[in-house]
Amino acid sequence: MSARRGYEGVAVAVPVTVPYVRYSTREAHWFIGQALKALLTQSQISKDEIDGLTVSSFSLAPDTAVGVTQHMGLSPRWLDHIPTGGASGVMALRRAARAVQAGDANIVACVAADTNHVDSFRLMLGSFSHFARDATYPYGSGGPNAMFAFITAHYMRKYGARRDDFGRICVAQRTNALAYGSRMFKKPLTLDEYMAARPIAEPLHLFDCVIPCAGAEAFLVMSEARARDLGLAYAVVRGAIERHNAFSGDPVMERGGWLLDRDDLYAMAGARPDDIDFVEPYDDYPVIAMLQFEDLGFCGKGEGPAFVRERTLTFDGDFPSNTSGGQLSTGQAGAAGGFLGMTEAIRQLTGAAKGRAVKDARLGLVSGFGMVTYDRCLCTGAAILGRAS
Repeated sequence: MSARRGYEGVAVAVPVTVPYVRYSTREAHWFIGQALKALLTQSQISKDEIDGLTVSSFSLAPDTAVGVTQHMGLSPRWLDHIPTGGASGVMALRRAARAVQAGDANIVACVAADTNHVDSFRLMLGSFSHFARDATYPYGSGGPNAMFAFITAHYMRKYGARRDDFGRICVAQRTNALAYGSRMFKKPLTLDEYMAARPIAEPLHLFDCVIPCAGAEAFLVMSEARARDLGLAYAVVRGAIERHNAFSGDPVMERGGWLLDRDDLYAMAGARPDDIDFVEPYDDYPVIAMLQFEDLGFCGKGEGPAFVRERTLTFDGDFPSNTSGGQLSTGQAGAAGGFLGMTEAIRQLTGAAKGRAVKDARLGLVSGFGMVTYDRCLCTGAAILGRAS
């Protein structure tokens, strides 16, 4: 196998969040448009200067990324449609970075957006995957809660995790979210409140589950030289990986594709897990964040419960995790949930994380996880971003 090429010279800049709302009658196109408008306003570039575009969305269908170019009056020479949910942020970054390195695009806008109305989640589940639908509906399981309850229960039995271990993740992320503007949950959360919350699908209770909402996330990818010329604060890409359908023979999912490629990730970045100043793991359920702590090398397999008991996960703690609050407290705006960690990492590394900044942060790790089938997720990815010198 040939050595991976690094991402030298690539900058990520202009993190954008279109404020989340619980329900909206607007379509995904509106949120995409608002994200693009904010990218242009904050970067002070013209629309014609965006010559690359990636789009991630579930509710955009039946329209596609190329339809967005017509709707928004764009004419890119490089285009990608990445409907991979929680892994889409890392995947968009990787593809856009390679396009910039190859000269196929100068400035790539990476956008993820979804709407959410009263019935949209049910409709999305029905069309998300016919394979998964046909395998689960006959048993009365119509969504991800039951599947992740299955995974969580297995992890608890095998590794001795307790509900309060997962609660530590949720409570810390709520503390982080209170310093973040665009969030669905406005009140603090105590561990007692977490433990007393009503059950959803045992052992999952209310605060273990993300809240669907509408919104958008976006960022720009370009060369470092272009970012400097434009006077933009930016972060650099130190390394990135992705893997799909890893460990498919495991009877129950308890590890992800990060485990297969993490050595390459750290080698590209010239770093070790101990060098990472903060992490932004995908967190549709707390067990998934715990799996990432393990598979990305911060602790061994099955050591996640002890790891979270011994550390403080708030932005001012010894292991800052999901410093915006993550999806568990900020909300899950569909595919934009896969971008949330990326935009937050850019803010942390460019001095824009006001009120929740990780002190002296130089390196941040963003990881993604997406595309739920009937028993597991298929897409994993991770990137290490660094503060520009």
